[in-house]
Amino acid sequence: MSDEPSHLETNAQGNGEIRSGKLAGKTLWATIWIVALPVLLQQTMQACVGLVDSMLAGRLPDEIALQALDAISVGAYVTWFILIAMTGLGIGGQAIIARDMGAGNLLDARRALGQAVMLSVAWGAIVGMAMWFGVGPLAAFCKLDADVTSLLSEYVRIIAVSLPAAGFMLVGAMCLYGAGETMLPSLIAIGVNVVNILVSWALSGVDLTFGQRTFENPFSFDMHVGGIAVGTAVSYAFGALMTLWVLLHGVKDLRLEVGEMKPNAPVSGRLIRIGLPGFFDSFMMWAANIVVLLFIGMVAVNASTNGVAAGGLQGAHLIAIRWEAFSFLPGFALGTAAGALAGQYLGAGNAPMAQRAILVCTAIASVLMGLLGLVFMFGGEFLTRIISDDELHLKEVPPLLFIAGVVQVFFAITMVLRQALRGVGDTRWSFLITSASSYGIRLPAAWWLGVHLEMGLTGIWLGMCGELVIRCGLFAARFYHGGWKRIKV
Repeated sequence: MSDEPSHLETNAQGNGEIRSGKLAGKTLWATIWIVALPVLLQQTMQACVGLVDSMLAGRLPDEIALQALDAISVGAYVTWFILIAMTGLGIGGQAIIARDMGAGNLLDARRALGQAVMLSVAWGAIVGMAMWFGVGPLAAFCKLDADVTSLLSEYVRIIAVSLPAAGFMLVGAMCLYGAGETMLPSLIAIGVNVVNILVSWALSGVDLTFGQRTFENPFSFDMHVGGIAVGTAVSYAFGALMTLWVLLHGVKDLRLEVGEMKPNAPVSGRLIRIGLPGFFDSFMMWAANIVVLLFIGMVAVNASTNGVAAGGLQGAHLIAIRWEAFSFLPGFALGTAAGALAGQYLGAGNAPMAQRAILVCTAIASVLMGLLGLVFMFGGEFLTRIISDDELHLKEVPPLLFIAGVVQVFFAITMVLRQALRGVGDTRWSFLITSASSYGIRLPAAWWLGVHLEMGLTGIWLGMCGELVIRCGLFAARFYHGGWKRIKV
């Protein structure tokens, strides 16, 4: 542990250089990259966990591959809910730790860490039980057939058992972000990804083909979708153990003290007060996207009624989502950096530098995600074939990726501003904007274009992506209003 205080101290000219701690003497631009790049690496590895699951499902025997991709498509939204459930606690921990360490209140930061990880395990168990018993109604809501429902239940219930470990890993990582430590969570994420690939491949029974070369699976487990789920669950357990080791050994001026994990109502209440709006913010967006799955089910049912084969539409949606998730990564990483830096600058009483950090992060993310948008627009078929060669997927997915590519810059601005405002504790406005835009614009537009006008998946994605442009304007208005600078956490 460092002997120096880890809070930010800017020089008399206010040029953004940090005089103490890990980032001492670095300019704002250097600081952003030091914080953001490890987060980008970590999130890339996390996205690869889902991508590997989809790739393995797409290479299962032909008689179940299409159903497996549909099941994992809906299962991906369940695992997304895991992130949402834990992000609320993580946001509270990150915001409090960033402010306390920025102000030099190291004891309060350690107390916040202890309560955050304690609550993450308990909350993970509750969410796991909800997933276990809720998978059946979810399958019915999405209008899945019996075969897909069976595969979905197997996939989700195996992962549900690992949720206390997943919660500890995810919340612990966000608490480390608040302290400015992003490299170690990134290294843990690499390990999680490696474990997931090896165990999922071994248990699924899938042979991997890359170009002209095939890697035969030397094992004979042939657990198929169940094996893929076990690999994910085991990787979460590995990540939790590594996160525990890091927190117990400590980073900078932050270390997990076992005594601080005993229930502490004032500190837990503070975490919940800040994190709860963040949870509902993400939950409302997640729930809106679950309704989108209903719309896709309605499109599939209508197509089948008209004599058109529509099995696999959920899988086509998943393939597009899996690739679009990689465009999230720069926005999430730079939004995390913006929130962590702005929180510490506000803790040190330097609001102008907090605003400047957010603006610089937004500009960088816009460039990076804009470039990825071009890849989506012109490389859709190539990206689709990496996961599936199915004729329906090759027809449906490239237009979806083109639509996503067009709005990437707006998406970048939305993501960074949303992450930054949440990172400094302005979770209430983030919740209001996300909810109003999702339910007032996204869902009506997706239904009108995709279902009512019978434009199918393409219409649904036009509605979803068009809404992002409006949401971008709403977050920009809140940012320039400046009320987030006066939030007390």
